[in-house]
Amino acid sequence: MAHIRLSEELPGIRGLFDFRPETAKPLCELADVLLHAPGTLSPGERELIATYVSSRNDCFYCQTSHGAIAAHHLGGDEELVQQVKRDFEQAAVSDKLKALLAIAGKVQRGGKNVQPEDVERARRQGATDREIHDTVLIAAAFCMYNRYVDGLATWAPSDPAAYRGRAAIVAESGYLGIPRDIAAAQAGR
Repeated sequence: MAHIRLSEELPGIRGLFDFRPETAKPLCELADVLLHAPGTLSPGERELIATYVSSRNDCFYCQTSHGAIAAHHLGGDEELVQQVKRDFEQAAVSDKLKALLAIAGKVQRGGKNVQPEDVERARRQGATDREIHDTVLIAAAFCMYNRYVDGLATWAPSDPAAYRGRAAIVAESGYLGIPRDIAAAQAGR
């Protein structure tokens, strides 16, 4: 049960956005820029970074929802998402993404854990300064999102299949529609 009174219809961060819609817009805008907007890392790669950090933070809702979005971007490859969460160094992803995931994992523990050799590894694998920057920001942002979701004890469906339909919508349309969807649901009550 959530620590505050939230909609019983909306899981995870969506319930929090319903509770305080004025925070939904900037948080969704940030997520959209980091995960959905055009960039040199694919949306699937960026969602894998968010999923990995969320799994390290043990945030079931975020790792499952963003894992489903990543899988959608990756042609439905849910096993690859699980491989990244278990041991990204052995997963079937590029060496560049492995280096960026290593940086993301260090940020998840604390920003000062990122060392020059971590950044150099990423550069050797072809990562640009922007990709390194965005990896650090995705990791930092997802630490915040994870703590927001879990700090207020939101509920989450336990069946990963429950996330697939919504994942397809977000993968295709991005995050900017979420506040509109929440406002429409509030208007319908």
